[in-house]
Amino acid sequence: MKRLLGLLLTAGLAAPSLAIEYRTVDTPAVLYDAPSQKGSKLFVVRRGTPVEMVVNLEGWSKVRDADGGLAWIEARYLAKRRAVIVSVVRAQVRQSADEAAAVVFEAEKNVSLDYLETMPGGWVKVRHRDGQTGFVRVNQIWGV
Repeated sequence: MKRLLGLLLTAGLAAPSLAIEYRTVDTPAVLYDAPSQKGSKLFVVRRGTPVEMVVNLEGWSKVRDADGGLAWIEARYLAKRRAVIVSVVRAQVRQSADEAAAVVFEAEKNVSLDYLETMPGGWVKVRHRDGQTGFVRVNQIWGV
């Protein structure tokens, strides 16, 4: 038995995955308090909102939002593409991943930005819905 457990652990089959998985709401959708349309409707979440995946269950996903709230959403409304949301009053998006770089644009709290890639030094490359791209500090956004 110990040998089998050792093999499973070595293969990574018995250890839970600790990676956080994010998705983006693809279309406005209702969030529920239970994994069923018979559950209580909590509110409608807007398109482009990033959510953290907590549990998947038969076509439903339990998700956490930027404020820490938990709710259920039909999995079909979630896209694999990623977005982040501004978590500070005003985030500065810069031309390059450098504090001294010119500010390309500023985004207010709760603005959703497309996630492009994580950069060294605590920066994330993002794109605004109008097409502008730039780099924002990871501590100014949620969803990474």
